[in-house]
Amino acid sequence: EGAWTRLFPNKKFEKKYLEKIPAGRYGEHEELANLASFLMSDMAPYITGETVTIDGGEKLSGGQFNFIDSVMSRGKLKMAFKMLKKMK
Repeated sequence: EGAWTRLFPNKKFEKKYLEKIPAGRYGEHEELANLASFLMSDMAPYITGETVTIDGGEKLSGGQFNFIDSVMSRGKLKMAFKMLKKMK
């Protein structure tokens, strides 16, 4: 809850984030467990050293947080980043 509310401080941010995932939803823990089970099974003995992207197609839209400029103006983003920098 703590990290999630910082990443998506309001419903508008979360809605924009979900819109960029082609699957239209977040992944489930079971989906990752299914992938791990398959990779460790006798059905995948020849798969070695592979990177498997399991993100509902999000990578196709440019990766995480490429939506932030559609939530607020460039000027407001600059101001927000300046304020964050001062907090360090």
